[in-house]
Amino acid sequence: MLPGTALWALALYVPLSAPLSRLEQVLADGPLEESVQQVLLVLASLALALGVGALTNLGLGWALGPGWGTSLGLMAALYGLFWGLASLRGEP
Repeated sequence: MLPGTALWALALYVPLSAPLSRLEQVLADGPLEESVQQVLLVLASLALALGVGALTNLGLGWALGPGWGTSLGLMAALYGLFWGLASLRGEP
């Protein structure tokens, strides 16, 4: 289960870390130092990605079988990598 969860967390990291801008704003208005704020933001986005990755892997593993849940996580992670590399190639 751990490899599938890690793959889904990797695949969902960027889309799920975007909504954390509200937390970033709250931290910026607070009394914490900037380095502590950055650490909290990174930990929150990783925890969110791992939590959603685990739920996604469990849900797909329950619906399709554990091997399929992990395989789809690998495909989703490679899909993100592929499109990231393709977008870099299109820039001048």
